Amino acid sequence: MARKKRWIKAAISRPGALRRAARRAGALKNGISKAWLGAQAKAPGRRGRQARLAITLGKMPKRGRRRRR
Repeated sequence: MARKKRWIKAAISRPGALRRAARRAGALKNGISKAWLGAQAKAPGRRGRQARLAITLGKMPKRGRRRRR
């Protein structure tokens, strides 16, 4: 098993940093604004990387939530 199991934990190097930046920018109302997140995802560097990871994690199913049939 070459791949790590806990890749998400390893990918998040600064927990809460993107949320704090969103609050400073006024993009934090009911969660982080999708428009602001999309704009940040196009930026290079650490902020862009954090935003792209946030978009990816938002697409994943929530833990403990059951699917309806």
